[in-house]
Amino acid sequence: MVENYPLASSTWDEKELDAIQKVIDSNMFTMGKYVIEYEKKFADYFGSKHAVMVSSGSTANLLMIAALFFTKDNKYRLKRGDEVIVPAVSWSTTYFPLQQYGLKVKFVDICRETLNIDLKKLEAAISNKTKAILLVNLLGNPNDFDEISRMIKGKGITLLEDNCESMGATYNGKHTGTFGLMGTFSSFFSHHIATMEGGCVVTDNEELYHILMCIRAHGWTRNLPKHNHVTGTKSDDWFEESFKFVLPGYNVRPLEMSGAIGIEQLKKLPTFIENRQQNAKLFIDLFKSHPYLLIQKETHKSSWFGFSLILKETSPINRQQLVKKLIDNGIECRPIVTGNFLKNKEALEYFDYKISGNLKNAEYIDKNGLFVGNHQVDIKDQINLLHKALS
Repeated sequence: MVENYPLASSTWDEKELDAIQKVIDSNMFTMGKYVIEYEKKFADYFGSKHAVMVSSGSTANLLMIAALFFTKDNKYRLKRGDEVIVPAVSWSTTYFPLQQYGLKVKFVDICRETLNIDLKKLEAAISNKTKAILLVNLLGNPNDFDEISRMIKGKGITLLEDNCESMGATYNGKHTGTFGLMGTFSSFFSHHIATMEGGCVVTDNEELYHILMCIRAHGWTRNLPKHNHVTGTKSDDWFEESFKFVLPGYNVRPLEMSGAIGIEQLKKLPTFIENRQQNAKLFIDLFKSHPYLLIQKETHKSSWFGFSLILKETSPINRQQLVKKLIDNGIECRPIVTGNFLKNKEALEYFDYKISGNLKNAEYIDKNGLFVGNHQVDIKDQINLLHKALS
């Protein structure tokens, strides 16, 4: 099949290749000075105090949840059996860390228009057992953080963000991923920037920052500052501190190449986001009044990861026919993330979970929705092709 409109395209040029060569020339391939520089630039760009780079967006989610089990701050600390609310549509590794740490997962339906968590159903789901809400900004679209903040005010609920699909999105001028206690980002190939594989956790909380650094690399003290919130004050004995383990950690360190590439990619990110938003203007203009398709309703400024297409109840075709139309025209497409995650019965056997209310919208988009790609460059020809194919 000829791909006239692929799902994603490379964001690299000679700058990234030069960055890789610099790392090769240094002969230092594991996490080093370029990762540290990238973390500082990443935190500055998104307006956070701290950023911790890891091997993927999935491991960013894992560390974000793990860190809350090791904090000494009872305001944020989680324990097994605590209730965490999530939307029913996201990627699998939004949910898996919650299961892996023994949390009780409460699934809430999404809004069919925004594809983010349904605000009325979220408010109904919040109880005195709710310890955290893990929001997902889906396909680049911000949640309504003002309304959600109102809901949880004074209730001792921790807000977290999976922002892996929404780098560069803003709500009232503030970057998504920075509204919660922690937020996660992904820099996988098809995302807004690409660092081979990679992800970040951002936070303004210094204790959590130190915990994240510790559990990212084996749970050892080596990467912690001398005065830190995990061990207090490290000894001056470098030999003793080199293999000193204090938390049950992982090895999810990024490659030094990924850090070097990320430095170059961040420089390009403003242009990437601007181009994605310009592409979206054309997409919205062509599809906002489509006779048998609904598109995602933007909340403030989306970074438009991709373009969703959802069949209306009155549509003359079903999704199988819609997919065939796209494939026949060389247009790549995918389900809207996992669709309704609760259809994955084999995985859910391992979960302690409940459903708040019904999931009719998640079920509907699971059967009737898909998305096509957006790119960091002008794709007006591809969007016009899409419209022609579906007219």
